[in-house]
Amino acid sequence: MYVFHNGHLSALAISGAILGGCLSSSATASGFAVPELSTAGIATANALVANPVERGAVPYNPAAIAFHDQSWLSAGSLLIGPTFSVDNASGSHDSAGADWLVAPMIQAAIRINERWSAGLSVNAPFGLETRWKTETFPPLTGSIQLPPPPLGPGGSVPASPQPTQSNLEIIDFTPTVTYAISDELAVALGADIYWAKSATLNSSITQLEGDGIGLGFNLSALYAKGPFSAGINFHSSSTIKVDGSYSALNPTMVLIGALQPSQTAELDLDLPWRLQLGARYELTPALAVEFDWTRTGWSSFEEIQVKGDLNGATLFADVNDWDDANAYRLGMTYQLQEQTQLRFGYSFDETPQGDAHFSARVPDNDRHLFGIGVGHSLGDGWQLEAGYMYVMFLDRNYRSAKPYLGGSDINGTDAINGDYEANAHLIGLEVSKSFDAF
Repeated sequence: MYVFHNGHLSALAISGAILGGCLSSSATASGFAVPELSTAGIATANALVANPVERGAVPYNPAAIAFHDQSWLSAGSLLIGPTFSVDNASGSHDSAGADWLVAPMIQAAIRINERWSAGLSVNAPFGLETRWKTETFPPLTGSIQLPPPPLGPGGSVPASPQPTQSNLEIIDFTPTVTYAISDELAVALGADIYWAKSATLNSSITQLEGDGIGLGFNLSALYAKGPFSAGINFHSSSTIKVDGSYSALNPTMVLIGALQPSQTAELDLDLPWRLQLGARYELTPALAVEFDWTRTGWSSFEEIQVKGDLNGATLFADVNDWDDANAYRLGMTYQLQEQTQLRFGYSFDETPQGDAHFSARVPDNDRHLFGIGVGHSLGDGWQLEAGYMYVMFLDRNYRSAKPYLGGSDINGTDAINGDYEANAHLIGLEVSKSFDAF
């Protein structure tokens, strides 16, 4: 039940549900991560951190550049088609998000001399897109009658803010430098320059839009001798300072003090650290198998706090309390012909999101990832690659015993009880061209 103070709704009570669970998960990996950084990565389910051969392995381990004889440039696109739905007390509902999302996949490798190399990757390692219609969750539907004059303004206001559109587009520019310690061992150091191109977190009564920049670093190493290779890659955590605008869509709720007025706002978005370990073995000259383990530090994603620029007011504060999560990845490459390579992959990714703070913004759960693809040499240094991945979420039959108390945060409450299903289709297309080195 909402609380009245001097005939007004409590602003604190309603603010907790404005953007509840605004960043919950993505379509392809745990949390809101998108680990598909190249077309070869899509096909091998991202098991590439120990691969010294493929150009598409460089975004997963920049130290691999030291094992390439030539400089090269690669450009492509990742297409993501997610589907989310929930069955609850009011029936079956589908998320009304975009049919297909597009992300860049650009890589460059420059051989400076026998020891030194430089690289650049441009990709989208984090992202989010979902939209729910306002009648999806029955406990959040309806209105509250306000006291008539002279005690109040009369009329009605929405009973609860409905989670509607959630969109997050983050581009990572990753310049790196690689040093070959020996013919068998190389190390790399680089920067992660995160650009939150778009952050849109809307409800039925508010809008929040903005963009921002964050900085991090990455370290990697790769050892390769004979048929065996092993790699490690680490990306630090980072905080993106998102600056934007907060808009109150219901003037009556501003008038009675239930919502803050429209104003500019700030959000600190914490991105997790990522650690990847991998080992690869060439069973035959044509067939190679790789196993990777990835640990993502989602425990750093503890709280979302939006502050307005009017008197430094806190417009929203939400505790996420996610856990660190693992992913287990198996990839295989098979050289069908001298010019043609087939690729296959499987991954199991754990969710960091427990029931205590479960969010309907995009319901997250453990998932299976299946990849397949091909790389084909066109001659004269040109290479064409294509990959497809199917992401199958485990069904999440969410039932909470925590009652929804009107204006409190909807995350982890019975307001969003339901049976959630999700899947996604990913397509990668990429073309690359090699050049003579130094």
